Amino acid sequence: MGKVRICLIGAGRVAKVHGFNLKVHIPSSEVVAVVDNQLSIARKLAEELGIAQVFKDYQKALYWDKFDAVVVTTPTFTHHPIVVDAAQAEKHVFCEKPITLNLKEADSMIEECQKNGVKLQIGFMRKFDPEFILAKKKVEQGVIGELLLIKSTGRGPGLPPEWAWDIQKSGGMLAEVASHDFDALMWFAQSRLETVEAIAANYRCPDLKIKYPRFYDTAVVLGTFYNGKMGVIDMSCPVGYGYDARVELLGSEGVMFVGDVRGKNLSWSTRDKGMNLLQYLSWRERFKEGYIAELQHFINSIIKNTSPLVSGEDGRRSLAAVIASNYSIQTGKKLRVTY
Repeated sequence: MGKVRICLIGAGRVAKVHGFNLKVHIPSSEVVAVVDNQLSIARKLAEELGIAQVFKDYQKALYWDKFDAVVVTTPTFTHHPIVVDAAQAEKHVFCEKPITLNLKEADSMIEECQKNGVKLQIGFMRKFDPEFILAKKKVEQGVIGELLLIKSTGRGPGLPPEWAWDIQKSGGMLAEVASHDFDALMWFAQSRLETVEAIAANYRCPDLKIKYPRFYDTAVVLGTFYNGKMGVIDMSCPVGYGYDARVELLGSEGVMFVGDVRGKNLSWSTRDKGMNLLQYLSWRERFKEGYIAELQHFINSIIKNTSPLVSGEDGRRSLAAVIASNYSIQTGKKLRVTY
């Protein structure tokens, strides 16, 4: 098989990261088309990538048919129809998280990809980050004894676009920001979440309360796993100070810390301003290697006909935990996660 030809569906910030990673770092791939319902945005990204073919409608791109796979970075509420249509057109699918809005849609996406013999990989890049991979290996080797408690922090520097403020279109900030955290918890625990209990509030965006009364910018989730372990997620977006993704793993014989808000080792101190550190300002910087590695893995799975490490089922499990957590926020109750 020659180069895997890619069509980018969506031309926003994440698409730009994926597009340039494919172009610069993955020679076994070739981006051949860009799709966005705002044609000017599609044209701009296509020009930056040196691509001639742009579309406003992804279905017209599928009809054009001169590619092997799609990378989907559109809003969450559009994932289901795009992935189903791409699978039926026999295109392999890389879909950004969260997989979709409900379990019925997730099942449909997974089923269509399986039925049409195409790969489906969800964009959980933490599983491809060198530090996270090493931590997982060390935990499995028993470096900190038996794993007991996993705490995951996920905080973003700025609000996502307006569609994400509507929980009916996005699944809320736990879906948009903390899908990674739910996936990481279950990955480290090697078990599904059994129960969740969540609280949330809108501290930073009071002006959104009238139009989006269910919007929250800060949440805490307490979880239990089927294998007896415990998990905690604290999520906040926006926080302003930078991008912050950390995990703490408590074991019976020690503790492990994964990630750091500090982006560089350089620090300095002055009498009037105290200690100063350089922090990560964006997710693009913090998980640069992970973003490259996840796409290389996706391309390799197509070329070698192997199963992606991060599957549609992983996306579905994270979604189930998000849905239960959102219900917990509404009801004030501890709830069992329904898979």
